Amino acid sequence: MSETKIARKTKIGSVVSNKRDKSVVVRVDRQIRHKLYGKIIRKSVKYMADDPRNVCNIGDVVLIEECRPLSKNKRWR
Repeated sequence: MSETKIARKTKIGSVVSNKRDKSVVVRVDRQIRHKLYGKIIRKSVKYMADDPRNVCNIGDVVLIEECRPLSKNKRWR
């Protein structure tokens, strides 16, 4: 069998909360165009990510990568 590596999803966002130990909340913004009216709409999603060394601070721009489930809500590293 040949081994193929699966490319993991990555997203760029900013840290909005670092209150938990070894975890941060990252907000990922995206812009979409409204189908009918054509107006640009800004949407955002928050992801909980792993930060084992507690180095991220609020406002930092980070790259998060998909990983196996680390807890109930954490699926990004």
